[in-house]
Amino acid sequence: MDNNRVYVFDTTLRDGEQVPGCQLTTVEKIIVAKELEALGVDVIEAGFPISSPGDFQSVVEISKAVTEPVICALTRANTADIDAAAAALKFAKRKRIHTGIGASDMHIKYKFNSTRENILERAVEAVKYSRRFVDDVEFYAEDAGRADNAYLAQMIEAVIAAGATVVNIPDTNGYCLPEQYGAKIKYLMDHVSNIDKAIISVHCHNDLGLATANTIAGVFNGARQVECTINGIGERAGNTSLEEVAMILKTHHALGYTTGINSKRIYDLSNLVSNMMRMPVQPNKAIVGRNAFAHSSGIHQDGVLKHRENYEILDPEDIGLQSNSIILTARSGRHALKHHLERLGYKLEKINIDDVYSRFLEMADTRKEITDHDLLTLMGDGADSNYDDKAIKVILLQVVCGDPLRPMATVKLRINGEEKEGSAAGNGPVNATINAIHTIIQDDIELDEFSIQAMRGGSEDVSKVNMRVNHNGKSYYGFGYSTDIVNASVHAYVDALNKIF
Repeated sequence: MDNNRVYVFDTTLRDGEQVPGCQLTTVEKIIVAKELEALGVDVIEAGFPISSPGDFQSVVEISKAVTEPVICALTRANTADIDAAAAALKFAKRKRIHTGIGASDMHIKYKFNSTRENILERAVEAVKYSRRFVDDVEFYAEDAGRADNAYLAQMIEAVIAAGATVVNIPDTNGYCLPEQYGAKIKYLMDHVSNIDKAIISVHCHNDLGLATANTIAGVFNGARQVECTINGIGERAGNTSLEEVAMILKTHHALGYTTGINSKRIYDLSNLVSNMMRMPVQPNKAIVGRNAFAHSSGIHQDGVLKHRENYEILDPEDIGLQSNSIILTARSGRHALKHHLERLGYKLEKINIDDVYSRFLEMADTRKEITDHDLLTLMGDGADSNYDDKAIKVILLQVVCGDPLRPMATVKLRINGEEKEGSAAGNGPVNATINAIHTIIQDDIELDEFSIQAMRGGSEDVSKVNMRVNHNGKSYYGFGYSTDIVNASVHAYVDALNKIF
């Protein structure tokens, strides 16, 4: 085994799916599992087979659909759980049973009402029984983060002797500080005589916001498997974020650690999981948040436009994004304004930039964010013929909907100076409107992200709509504002189309 190879164990479909409201169908799980395979994860924890017939069947079907990663099934330390896992893994090309029991005195006393000696015996028996079915057995010492190190070492040594190939040291409640957790892993490395016979795995929760830091501390001290989820989803405050660990190890390549992760697939998979599980990614989330590569400060914008690495330690292309975002606000400088005017097609040598910038600041003081539409207004609604010939503009929007009426929309656009009209139905007024636009544009454009935000609150408030569309493998953002959500949505979509065409 390459001592610097870090194996990625993904538990999005098991621990991540335990989040209330995030349950997936078997078909959806297979879609995610195939994307995890393409991402390059080493192990997919596909489910907890005995927990429900649906979970059992999902493990079966994922085992059939995915061939490269190890397929892992979770159990408790009892024969019924292990029998169910073994049966569910029947079709897996590479299979692993993940069994375990509590290791902290807190769990031993209050969860199991037992003794250290009895728990140790149950742990060993669970591993031995699992080895009857598979050669690859992972043992988890639940709540290891709060367990006594000497007892934990005794338990780990015993389960390795019983046949465990991987030993998982979970900080189940997200309790540890990185220094404490790293020291715990080092203690096991130094005090478990047969530790070289197994891989140490780290499974950290984010209750104190330290899951990723604890995971990296574990790697520094000898762990070679990291247990993660896409977007860090999971019980309570979540799990270690796969994308964060993968990009930390990639960015700090001088450390010498490697994974099998194809980082260029991270962003799309993040959005897939977010959409399927109906769990939006917070805008300031590291790596995959909407603002992770967005710059609004004038100083930062100027620095990034001059040389990206002035303010970006990651290349957005490394996670599958085409570029960063220069967001125009009252804090933006001339360099950022010039960048967007050039992108819109304006010839800067024909513009008095000082005058435009002065008017821009007056506009920006009254808005949280300046859109392309605002810039067109600033410049006289696209009076520059060099831009006007390219612009797509909304001339007419008419929507009919109600109960039991099926939503219908008619849209008229001006494209390259020519007016075109389209009508379509949809499952809602926004969907009908976008469908109507598609009848006009007739190009392969996918709507990947759609969010609505009230600027202040109240039924008469202005709503802000953010959209992200995909065209030929590239992502484009559009923004729209209106007291009418449908109108705001249309302008956000057309804003994105203008950036494409």
